[in-house]
Amino acid sequence: MLFPFENLLQDFSRLLFPHFCVACGCDLKNRDAVICYHCQLDLPFTNFFSLPNNPVEKSFYGRLNLQAAGSAFYFTKDSLIQILLSELKYKQNITVGYYLGRLMGNQLMQSERFASIDLLIPMPLHPKKQKLRGYNQATIICKGIQSVWNKPISENAIIRKVFSSSQTLQDRLHRWENMEGIFALKNRDQITNKHLLLVDDVTTTGASLEALGSALETENGVTLSVATAAYTI
Repeated sequence: MLFPFENLLQDFSRLLFPHFCVACGCDLKNRDAVICYHCQLDLPFTNFFSLPNNPVEKSFYGRLNLQAAGSAFYFTKDSLIQILLSELKYKQNITVGYYLGRLMGNQLMQSERFASIDLLIPMPLHPKKQKLRGYNQATIICKGIQSVWNKPISENAIIRKVFSSSQTLQDRLHRWENMEGIFALKNRDQITNKHLLLVDDVTTTGASLEALGSALETENGVTLSVATAAYTI
């Protein structure tokens, strides 16, 4: 229970250092919160991680041999999830990435379909792009997952050897052409005989994840699964 003086200090602190909901901009009393309670209720959960043959898995049929796949949220234009991912990717708000990762981790650890995961593999960025951005958003999401689901992360088992421009406005064919041959295995001993969870921010066409998985599945005993924060509908 807070005494009147402590309440006064908290109010004064919020006045000097306001903390707002990333999504709607309302004032947050909890300084550890990322979005407000009302926005939390509006998060478009998919429940794909617990659902076999979900749309994410179906999108990889005939393209990549996966044990399981899913996305935590639906992604639509001008949606809450688009706002959050934009904060993470383009506004250096890595707190959002940790938050989304924690939500994903809670869902993944409750799904028996992902119980045998040995290692998290964040979608690699080319060193040049990572230097420009300052971080890899997929790695931030992985760290959020790891904070609630104790799985190791490998950032150097495979590297992105080709710098590619943004694929946001490209169709499926051009996305795949841009992905061909851009990944190279670097530390094979980290992935041999492991069940790998490939982690990225959004599943759209799946071209990047397909190319990453195709490069990894050539190693002995590798099993693949996929988890992304959002699925584009």
